[in-house]
Amino acid sequence: MTQYDILVLGGGPGGYTCALRAARLGLSVALVDERGALGGTCLNIGCIPSKALLHSSELFAEIRGGAAAASGIGIPGSPTMDLAAMHARKDAVVAKLSGGIALLCKQGKVSVLQGRGKLVGGGKIAVEGRDAGEIAAKNIVIATGSLPVELPSLRFDGKTVVTSTEALAFPEVPKKLAIVGAGAIGLELGSVWARLGSAVTVVEFLPQIAPTFDADVAKYAQRFLAKQGLAFHLETKVTGAEVKDGGAVLAAEKAGQALLMEADKILVAVGRKPNTANLGLTEAGVELDAKGRVAVDAELRTKVPGIWAIGDAVAGPMLAHKAEAEGRAVAERVAGHYALPVNFDNVPGVVYTSPEMASVGLTERTAKERGFDVKVGKAYYAANGRALASDAADGFAKVVSDAKTGKLLGVQIVGASASETIAEAAAHLEYGGSAEDIALTVHAHPTLSEVLKAAAENV
Repeated sequence: MTQYDILVLGGGPGGYTCALRAARLGLSVALVDERGALGGTCLNIGCIPSKALLHSSELFAEIRGGAAAASGIGIPGSPTMDLAAMHARKDAVVAKLSGGIALLCKQGKVSVLQGRGKLVGGGKIAVEGRDAGEIAAKNIVIATGSLPVELPSLRFDGKTVVTSTEALAFPEVPKKLAIVGAGAIGLELGSVWARLGSAVTVVEFLPQIAPTFDADVAKYAQRFLAKQGLAFHLETKVTGAEVKDGGAVLAAEKAGQALLMEADKILVAVGRKPNTANLGLTEAGVELDAKGRVAVDAELRTKVPGIWAIGDAVAGPMLAHKAEAEGRAVAERVAGHYALPVNFDNVPGVVYTSPEMASVGLTERTAKERGFDVKVGKAYYAANGRALASDAADGFAKVVSDAKTGKLLGVQIVGASASETIAEAAAHLEYGGSAEDIALTVHAHPTLSEVLKAAAENV
């Protein structure tokens, strides 16, 4: 039996990044994934297909809403929507990227095996599936990702009460779509289907949408989402649903009052849980916490020598780029190199609605909770030349700093290209910069990034 230097269990962003980096460092690598295509949830049924649908639906909504005519572009007749063609484009993007990862693995001499892997002790993995058998490795990395959380009162049936997987592939636009959960997944998919003609109602237990953002940012975004057709019930508890005749009635409670909402589809998007069950982890001596996450130290080692864990399988934000950073770090450590621990505070989070929402570092609320004397600066897109010229004047940037030292604590942006601009804030946070450092950095003019510069100046 061939013994690999490193065996990665899971082919998502964390897993394939770890495998490819380890191979480049000269290690022998095997990658085991139960899906027929590499890329994990993110590439196949998450981040990438949702962004493809967001792009297509936003383009349709802009043209239908008169954006072309406002720019002097005439389009004869009314724009029509071909949902099958949108799905075909989405699927083509996914296939291209997944194929690219497979090619990189082949070029890097990473042995890819399809099947579900399970620890059987002695540094071995038993694979069930197409490439069944046992594999041995000096190091095993658990990178199995996560699964949608199911509510006891709303069991998934894959047809009417669905996860994001089914909501990415509705064969027709639901007339009425109820979404439980106002986080990134709920808001993004709600935006897609609202743009394509669905009456979307979002139900959220908490008092604001996008709960990881400050209230002022969330409220601003909610106002524009409401204009786009999304209805919101905040501080509302879902109590169940009656499914019948191909539709459903969602039941909820708000301020002691019962609410009933008719829906053709109910998307439950209340979060995700680690995909760590039935992997033989506890039998192998690997500890799990109360949430089913693999217990690891600061360097992502478990208590069992040679077994590591990364991404959604461990604590921290459930984000693809966090998993990638951890996968790269583990590969470096296995190869004998030093790698910095991933600072969760400096991992950006993005909601790809219109306008986009992006955050990195501490929010104003969190900074105050940690005892900082906070100073905040804001700047609005409406005063930015590029934003006005691009018909993207909605939004603002918010810079949070330590009033005593000027140190940058966090940045939040709601507006066009927030997902791109937030990278600059992350870079300044990573080296421990100040709001002044952003303000004194020369930005190209005219650019949307000048909104961030202006907010830093206003600190």
